[in-house]
Amino acid sequence: MDTYTDQLIQATIRQKFRTCTVLTVAHRLDTVMDCDKILVMDAGQVAEFDSPHQLLQNPNGLLTKLVNQTGQSNGVALRAMAEQASNKRKTQTEAE
Repeated sequence: MDTYTDQLIQATIRQKFRTCTVLTVAHRLDTVMDCDKILVMDAGQVAEFDSPHQLLQNPNGLLTKLVNQTGQSNGVALRAMAEQASNKRKTQTEAE
């Protein structure tokens, strides 16, 4: 599937299922960087579980390594996506 179609589908899922728990299996990091929590697997075992932004605070973490492997500019974009999602959740929580 091309990136545009993937983004369109992801936006639709996020909008239509906003109040639901959604389990996403993804091979593209940008698909999950704005999720509340992600489970990172390694060799069939749980390696990490937390928000993407929190996981990226660990310089030795698996998610950090995966993001770093995408290259400098893509890594910056993925980190920004995770941080923006984290800030948005904090703002929404404070408003409630």
